[in-house]
Amino acid sequence: MDEFIGQSTGADPTHGDGVVFEASQSDFAERVIKPSHETPVIVDFWAPWCEPCKTLMPAMEKAVRAKKGAVKLAKVNVDQNQALAQQLQIQSIPAVFAFYKGRPVDGFMGAVPESQLKTFVDRVAGAAGPSEEEQLLSMGKEALKEGNLQTAAQAFSRVLQADPENIEAAAGMARCFLEAGQPDDARALLDELPEEARDHPEIASVLGAIALKARAAEAAGQIGELRQRVEQNPADHQARIELAAALAAVDERDEAVDVLIGSIKLDRNWNDDAARKELIGLFEAFGATDPATLKGRRKLSSVLFS
Repeated sequence: MDEFIGQSTGADPTHGDGVVFEASQSDFAERVIKPSHETPVIVDFWAPWCEPCKTLMPAMEKAVRAKKGAVKLAKVNVDQNQALAQQLQIQSIPAVFAFYKGRPVDGFMGAVPESQLKTFVDRVAGAAGPSEEEQLLSMGKEALKEGNLQTAAQAFSRVLQADPENIEAAAGMARCFLEAGQPDDARALLDELPEEARDHPEIASVLGAIALKARAAEAAGQIGELRQRVEQNPADHQARIELAAALAAVDERDEAVDVLIGSIKLDRNWNDDAARKELIGLFEAFGATDPATLKGRRKLSSVLFS
């Protein structure tokens, strides 16, 4: 492939941001073929008069940027690079080719739905395996799960250095702070994220966990009294909700879940499904993969669908 594509003649290599950029016949070998030995490069052949190209290109850019460097996108104007289009036997546009290890490995012609485009980009990015960012995130999450806070924090920190607004890394680092007994640092980190990030499930989960930790000292002194209230009157749903919140705050997660499951069994509709909503909030704060969440969801399903 290198020999049949024109060699670089010094075209400006900064025309683009390194992830999405323009390429031409004169620099195709330097900008596409050579880098593809390390990272897959998708080439989008387009022209200003091509209407489907105008729809495909922004969707392609969005899908490529979402891969955080695991794949790159080169845009080639066929009107200005007709010889290159002929060499690649392009009959119509838009035409998309993916190069890896210096060779075309995948591609398609014509406009495709965004879902199909995302699948294509995922497949091409996967040809080179997970990106460094994905590997670090996976390492951090696994270390956090095992209680190795130092390793987890180092992995998440490296991702945040490259991408300060990375949601997964920010949530992971905040979890590290929280587990290390530094809830104020966790909150400060999350406060630096854009406002819309708070709606992301992982960020919402950490914020819920921070709120639980904030109640821990107060909750510890309430548990005995609340347990007594529930024992004296099992149908005291408000006491059950308060007891569950207090138990969750001191990390008695399984018991907190069971207290709310008991309330739902007695009267699932009490106060507009208050117990179920509280339970869902605890699942969010614990995290989707926490053992208490997994067991609790099974128990909740069993109650609701029995």
